[in-house]
Amino acid sequence: MGGVISADDPKWIEPFSGLTESQFTRLVALVRRRGGDVQRGRPWRLPLENRVLLVATYWRTNLTLRQVAPLFGVSKSAADRILDHLAPLLAISPARRPRKDTVYIVDGTLVPTRDRSIAASSKNYRYSTNLQVVIDANSRLVVAIGLPLPGSRNDCRAFTESGVDRACRGAPTIADGGYQGTGLLIPHRKRRGQTRLSPHQEAENAVHRRARARVEHALARLKNWKILRDCRLKGNGVHQAMLGIARLHSLALTG
Repeated sequence: MGGVISADDPKWIEPFSGLTESQFTRLVALVRRRGGDVQRGRPWRLPLENRVLLVATYWRTNLTLRQVAPLFGVSKSAADRILDHLAPLLAISPARRPRKDTVYIVDGTLVPTRDRSIAASSKNYRYSTNLQVVIDANSRLVVAIGLPLPGSRNDCRAFTESGVDRACRGAPTIADGGYQGTGLLIPHRKRRGQTRLSPHQEAENAVHRRARARVEHALARLKNWKILRDCRLKGNGVHQAMLGIARLHSLALTG
C-alpha cells in the first residue's frame, strides 16, 4: 500500500512540520541520535524521515491515526507504534542551568483534553488540562513545560505542582498577577484603600506587559498545532505532544 505524503517530496515538509527542509533534516538527525532507528520486534515499514513526518502531521492536523495512517501507506496499528516510539524522542531537552543574564517568562495555558483523569471543567467551559510553559525572554525559546494538571487548578498552585518551578530557579521570572505569592515578578496591584497606582508603578506595569506578551505570542504559535485544541490522547500523551511541539517551535525559531 503506497502513501500520499512522504518526506522525499519537500513540498509536504513545511505544511505539516512547520520547518524548512534543512531544519527538518536536523530534526531527523536528532531523533536518530536519540535512538529513533532502534528496531525492536517487527521492522519499521517507513524510513525514519517519514515516521517523524507522520507524528508531526498527526499533531498538526489532529486527524485520527486511522485517518493519518493511509496517507503514509501504513496500518493504524503501525501508526500507533510510530507515535508511541517517536513522541518521547521529539521532546525538548531539560532546561540547563540559566546564565546570569537569563530572564524567564511563565504562563499557563488550557488545553482541551478528553482524558478526564488529567482534565477538569475550566474557565473555557470545556474539560481541559493546565500546562505551565516557561520561555526565555530573550530568545523566546520554550525552556520547560510542566506536568499536566486539571484545568481548574489556578496558576499559582500549578506553578509548583507541575514542577516548572525547578526550571526557574536561579533566574528572575516574569508572570502575571495570577502567580501572587510565588516570589515571581508580577505586576503592581492596588492595595486595600488605594484608588490608583503611582505613575512609577504604572510605568513599570507597562514594561511588564510588553515583556510578558512574548509568552502569549509563544503560546499562540504552539496552539497553531490543532492537537492542542482538542487532544484525544490519554495519560501523558498531551504532555508528550506539548514537549514535541515545543521542540518544533524552537527549531523553527533558531533556524
